[in-house]
Order: sequence, then structure tokens, then C-alpha cells
Amino acid sequence: MNLNMLKGKSLLLTGGTGSFGQAFVKRMLAQSALRRLIIFSRDELKQHEMELALASLDKTNMLRFFLGDVRDFERLKLAFHDVDYVVHAAALKQVPKAEYNPFEFIHTNINGAENIVRAALEKGVERVVALSTDKACAPINLYGATKLVSDKIFTAAQNFAGRDSTKFSVVRYGNVVGSRGSVVPFFQKLIDEGAPTLPITDERMTRFWIRLDQGIDLVLDALINMHGGEIFVPKIPSMKVTDLANAMAPKTPHKVVGIRPGEKLHEVMITAEDARNTLDAEDKYIILPSYDSRLGGEYAAQGFKPVPDGFCYASDTNEQWLSPADLRMMLDEDKNEIHAMRGGARR
Repeated sequence: MNLNMLKGKSLLLTGGTGSFGQAFVKRMLAQSALRRLIIFSRDELKQHEMELALASLDKTNMLRFFLGDVRDFERLKLAFHDVDYVVHAAALKQVPKAEYNPFEFIHTNINGAENIVRAALEKGVERVVALSTDKACAPINLYGATKLVSDKIFTAAQNFAGRDSTKFSVVRYGNVVGSRGSVVPFFQKLIDEGAPTLPITDERMTRFWIRLDQGIDLVLDALINMHGGEIFVPKIPSMKVTDLANAMAPKTPHKVVGIRPGEKLHEVMITAEDARNTLDAEDKYIILPSYDSRLGGEYAAQGFKPVPDGFCYASDTNEQWLSPADLRMMLDEDKNEIHAMRGGARR
């Protein structure tokens, strides 16, 4: 991927101490010629640990660590001074926690998104890419609903920003293998502790899966190629949760514990209603904003075609499926990536 557009630019990453943030920062240090890379988050301990972990890498002189919360508009305005690009990864993400703490999720995921948009427009940021989730599509839980509203805020922002102002786009993808919020580390902990069974919520359950490096590729692709107002959705594989458990611990039996509050059997990333505004762009789909017909023409000129009528991109009807061998390879790759990022903090 050609990252020449980043040369000499200043990029701010919200939620920069999470799994995505750590891998993204490592990629930027290794492959980009950014002038400045700002990690913006609210946890000083995680920032300190991350700074230690990165100390031995090259080009760390470009790094800045800013304490702050996306709920605080005035703090964001100060942080966005002289910033060219923003990648917005900060969010509260745990589905059960959202069901019992709705106000907190609204403050961070919805009000925080509005603050990002307003601060970016006021400070003249060139481009903003916001990270979303499959749970934002046809949501049945509060977390998904807050992320759907966040997506709408960012795509609608382009409508009143105008073509010559800040550009806003969204990337939407599924569960990240190895991230702290996925079931994989939970299963691995149980396996390491010698648990007699692995808990399965429902034997029919399927999920989309993506590697950290694929998520970073999608974000960078959106940042470089966005026109503004789109939602980018990668073509990624699905896997049954039972197959995932079998791949990780073939000899450990399962115990069905029932679906948690707000949980789906299958995830959807593009509904049939969204399909009317969706283009097939080879390795990804692009959901266009309904208010901008010109954008469809710009993408059509690149050879991207509309998806078929009635198209729905769901984890149970997906054409790509992970085999146990595929999953183990993904786990090994992400384990090495995460270990490399966090190893310095443990020395």
C-alpha cells in the first residue's frame, strides 16, 4: 500500500492504547513518514506501558501521548490543533456492559462521535476515519445502536461539511482475532487454566473474523482513497463459534450456556436495505451515502458495480469460511503481532 500521502503529515489516533491502536502505531512507525503521530486516550497507565514497549523502535521521536477523553469537546479542540488526519478508534465496546450501563455508552460512542466531528471541522482536519463494528448493522443491543448512531453522525457530517472541507468516512468490520474484546483470549485463558469445558452460547452461532493487520489495511485504504461519506466493509471470512472452540481445544467438550443479553446468533454487515446503495469493490464493499448521487458516479468510473438486488452480507450466509487451520494461522500471526507490541512493557 502506497503511504506517500502520509509523508510530513500529523495523524491523531483516539483510543490509541487498545489492540488496534498498538498494532496501528507499530505499522506507522515502520512504514510511514509521518511528521507526528499522536496517541490520544484517557488511561495514563496504558499510555506509560505503551511508551515503554515502543522505546526500542525506530522513529519514536514522532510520537506524542495526549491524555484526554472524546467526551470532552474542548480537550479535543486543543488536541486537534495542527492535525491533518484523525483515526477514531475510541469506544466502549462490551455488549453486556452496554445493556446495564447505557448512559456511559451514549456519552462515549455517540456524544464522543459528535465531538470528533465538530472539533475536526473547527480545527480544519483534512480527513477522519471512524472505526465501526458489525454490531452497528441492524442492531439489537445498545452497543450496536450507539455505533449505528456514530456511523450516521460521521457519514452525515460529510453532507454539511461540503466537498472542499473535512472528509469523513467509516470502516465497519467484524471480530478481530486476538483482540481483548473477542472470545479468543477468553477461550485461551480457560484452556491455559485447564478448564474441563469451554462455554458456548449457542451451537448455531457464527461470526465474522478479521486479523489486526487486515483491519489496519482497511483503515489506511479508507484514509487514502475516501471521497467522504462512505462506509467501507471488507470481504472477510466467517466461522462457527463451535468450530473456533474445536480449533483451539480439539479435545475439550463444550457447555452450552445460552445467549447473553443483546447478543445475536449471526452478525450482519450490510442489510438488504443498505444494499441499494452498495458497490462491490473487489476486496471490499462500499456503502454510499444516500444523499450524494455524484459519489456513485465517481466510484462507477473506477469500475465498481452495484451489488445484486436483495444482497445481504451476513456471517451465516457468507461465501468465505475459516477452516481450523486458517484460524490457527491467524492466531499465530496476531499473537506474534501483539507480543511484539507489548513485550517491551514487561521487560
